[in-house]
Amino acid sequence: MRDLEIHLTHRPGELARVAEALGRYGVNIKSLAALEIDQHAIVRILPDDIEPARTALEQANVRFVEGEVVTVLLENRAGEVARIAAKLAEGKLNLRGLYVTGLVDNLVELAIIADDPKKAKRLLT
Repeated sequence: MRDLEIHLTHRPGELARVAEALGRYGVNIKSLAALEIDQHAIVRILPDDIEPARTALEQANVRFVEGEVVTVLLENRAGEVARIAAKLAEGKLNLRGLYVTGLVDNLVELAIIADDPKKAKRLLT
Protein backbone atom coordinates (compact mmCIF):
# COMPACT_ATOMS: atom_id res chain seq x y z
CA MET A 1 0.00 0.00 0.00
CA ARG A 2 1.29 3.49 -0.85
CA ASP A 3 0.48 6.94 0.49
CA LEU A 4 1.06 10.44 -0.82
CA GLU A 5 2.63 13.26 1.18
CA ILE A 6 1.71 16.67 -0.18
CA HIS A 7 3.02 20.02 1.05
CA LEU A 8 0.60 22.88 0.46
CA THR A 9 0.51 26.58 1.15
CA HIS A 10 -1.85 27.25 4.03
CA ARG A 11 -4.54 29.19 2.19
CA PRO A 12 -8.19 28.57 1.33
CA GLY A 13 -8.84 26.15 -1.52
CA GLU A 14 -5.57 24.21 -1.51
CA LEU A 15 -7.07 20.96 -0.24
CA ALA A 16 -10.04 21.42 -2.57
CA ARG A 17 -7.65 21.72 -5.52
CA VAL A 18 -5.99 18.41 -4.61
CA ALA A 19 -9.25 16.60 -3.87
CA GLU A 20 -10.83 17.83 -7.12
CA ALA A 21 -7.83 16.59 -9.13
CA LEU A 22 -8.13 13.16 -7.52
CA GLY A 23 -11.89 13.13 -8.04
CA ARG A 24 -11.51 13.86 -11.76
CA TYR A 25 -9.52 10.65 -12.06
CA GLY A 26 -11.96 8.62 -9.98
CA VAL A 27 -9.61 8.22 -7.03
CA ASN A 28 -11.32 7.34 -3.78
CA ILE A 29 -9.55 8.58 -0.66
CA LYS A 30 -9.40 5.74 1.86
CA SER A 31 -7.83 7.88 4.57
CA LEU A 32 -6.52 11.40 4.93
CA ALA A 33 -4.55 13.31 7.55
CA ALA A 34 -3.64 16.99 7.46
CA LEU A 35 -1.74 19.33 9.72
CA GLU A 36 -0.88 23.02 9.53
CA ILE A 37 2.65 24.02 10.53
CA ASP A 38 3.43 27.74 10.39
CA GLN A 39 2.08 28.85 7.01
CA HIS A 40 2.25 25.43 5.36
CA ALA A 41 0.06 22.36 5.45
CA ILE A 42 1.12 18.75 5.18
CA VAL A 43 -1.50 16.40 3.80
CA ARG A 44 -1.14 12.62 3.73
CA ILE A 45 -3.54 10.74 1.51
CA LEU A 46 -4.06 7.02 1.23
CA PRO A 47 -5.74 6.50 -2.16
CA ASP A 48 -7.61 3.34 -3.10
CA ASP A 49 -5.52 3.10 -6.30
CA ILE A 50 -2.06 4.66 -6.49
CA GLU A 51 -1.70 4.74 -10.30
CA PRO A 52 -4.57 7.15 -11.10
CA ALA A 53 -3.73 9.14 -7.96
CA ARG A 54 -0.19 9.69 -9.26
CA THR A 55 -1.49 10.67 -12.69
CA ALA A 56 -4.09 13.04 -11.22
CA LEU A 57 -1.54 14.91 -9.11
CA GLU A 58 1.02 15.07 -11.90
CA GLN A 59 -1.58 16.46 -14.33
CA ALA A 60 -2.62 19.07 -11.76
CA ASN A 61 1.04 20.02 -11.13
CA VAL A 62 0.78 19.01 -7.47
CA ARG A 63 4.13 17.92 -6.10
CA PHE A 64 4.08 14.89 -3.83
CA VAL A 65 6.26 12.28 -2.19
CA GLU A 66 5.11 8.70 -2.36
CA GLY A 67 5.74 6.40 0.57
CA GLU A 68 5.22 2.77 1.47
CA VAL A 69 2.65 2.15 4.17
CA VAL A 70 2.84 -0.51 6.83
CA THR A 71 -0.53 -1.25 8.39
CA VAL A 72 -1.06 -2.67 11.84
CA LEU A 73 -4.18 -3.67 13.76
CA LEU A 74 -4.31 -2.64 17.39
CA GLU A 75 -6.75 -3.16 20.21
CA ASN A 76 -8.68 0.05 20.83
CA ARG A 77 -7.29 0.61 24.34
CA ALA A 78 -4.84 2.80 26.21
CA GLY A 79 -1.16 2.09 25.65
CA GLU A 80 -1.36 0.42 22.24
CA VAL A 81 0.18 3.32 20.31
CA ALA A 82 2.89 3.57 22.96
CA ARG A 83 3.70 -0.13 22.48
CA ILE A 84 4.02 0.27 18.69
CA ALA A 85 6.04 3.49 19.01
CA ALA A 86 8.42 1.79 21.46
CA LYS A 87 9.01 -1.10 19.03
CA LEU A 88 9.85 1.36 16.26
CA ALA A 89 12.12 3.35 18.58
CA GLU A 90 13.95 0.21 19.70
CA GLY A 91 14.54 -0.55 16.01
CA LYS A 92 15.95 2.99 15.57
CA LEU A 93 13.19 3.92 13.11
CA ASN A 94 11.80 7.39 12.63
CA LEU A 95 8.13 7.96 11.87
CA ARG A 96 7.26 10.11 8.86
CA GLY A 97 3.54 9.66 9.31
CA LEU A 98 0.92 7.80 11.27
CA TYR A 99 -2.83 7.86 10.81
CA VAL A 100 -5.99 5.84 11.34
CA THR A 101 -7.23 3.96 8.30
CA GLY A 102 -10.04 1.95 9.80
CA LEU A 103 -12.08 0.95 12.83
CA VAL A 104 -13.76 -2.42 13.19
CA ASP A 105 -15.35 -3.51 16.46
CA ASN A 106 -12.59 -3.03 19.03
CA LEU A 107 -9.73 -2.86 16.51
CA VAL A 108 -8.02 0.18 15.03
CA GLU A 109 -6.01 -0.05 11.82
CA LEU A 110 -3.09 2.36 11.63
CA ALA A 111 -1.08 3.35 8.58
CA ILE A 112 2.55 3.81 9.51
CA ILE A 113 5.09 5.51 7.28
CA ALA A 114 8.59 4.93 8.61
CA ASP A 115 12.00 5.82 7.21
CA ASP A 116 12.62 2.08 6.59
CA PRO A 117 9.29 0.39 5.73
CA LYS A 118 10.74 -3.11 5.41
CA LYS A 119 12.30 -2.97 8.84
CA ALA A 120 9.10 -1.48 10.29
CA LYS A 121 7.09 -4.35 8.83
CA ARG A 122 9.49 -6.90 10.35
CA LEU A 123 9.30 -5.23 13.76
CA LEU A 124 5.52 -4.93 13.79
CA THR A 125 4.49 -8.37 12.49
